[in-house]
Amino acid sequence: MHFKSLADVHRCNQYPEPENPLLTLFTCNPLRNVTSYEVTTDFFVIAFKKFSSGHIRYGKTRYDHESGSMYFLKPHQTLQMKDVALDGDGFEIWFHEDYLSGHPLHTEIKKYSFFNYELNEALHISSKEQQVIWELYEKIASEYHNNQDEFTRDIILGHIESILKYSLRFYKRQFINRFIHSGTTATKFNNALTAYFEKGLLAERGLPTVAMFADELNLSPRYLSDLLKQETGKTAMDLIQIFLISEAKNLLNQGNLTVNEISYILGFENPPYFSRLFKKETGLSPNQFKKQYSN
Repeated sequence: MHFKSLADVHRCNQYPEPENPLLTLFTCNPLRNVTSYEVTTDFFVIAFKKFSSGHIRYGKTRYDHESGSMYFLKPHQTLQMKDVALDGDGFEIWFHEDYLSGHPLHTEIKKYSFFNYELNEALHISSKEQQVIWELYEKIASEYHNNQDEFTRDIILGHIESILKYSLRFYKRQFINRFIHSGTTATKFNNALTAYFEKGLLAERGLPTVAMFADELNLSPRYLSDLLKQETGKTAMDLIQIFLISEAKNLLNQGNLTVNEISYILGFENPPYFSRLFKKETGLSPNQFKKQYSN
């Protein structure tokens, strides 16, 4: 199925017609199981659920059930649900990109990278955090169900933006907790990067990508990069480039290889690109660095 309109969403869930063609919201309760379906949508979705059973898949990864979880979906991605049962009240907020038109959130929403996370990287929030999110949801519901006027949309979008900002704060807390309980992701990432180099895969397969290591660590690329940023202050791509420049310095210092040879060893098909990256990171061209070291 493809949900092209909010009326499609409501019909599938056996709800009355939506009050707005571009925005809808509804609460979910544990007395009702969700009909099994696989669907794509034209909508952003912000949801809070407590799952007791069933399977949900978003993107390529199955969601592991946790009590009190938020997840964020963006348009045109597949969502699968099968025999889902809830273990407490929850809510869903659905809105079309056109509902954001002319509002700062139309641009700002692209900065909330958790819309690109896999569903197994959902946000698990504490009871106190749940209270904050529920209060914001109730404010949105109050505006939505009252007589809507020229102020309604801005007020609702202001509360949605607050939910996103609080969620970003709570994700930062979750990153820290993950570091405490499961160790540093940066260490695992650097080990994978070192292994890629030591096995000669740079020359064989070319430059490594963030997606490559994210897959190896069973994370989505955006979640991996945000997690590394929290731990090290650097994104995954930053760390890849730092590693390559470090290896380049080592090879240049050996003195028996040309710049072109080094660029190919490090997976660069275009030596001028390697030279530009090296100068950007060090302030010197490879030949200037090599000459400085030999002097």
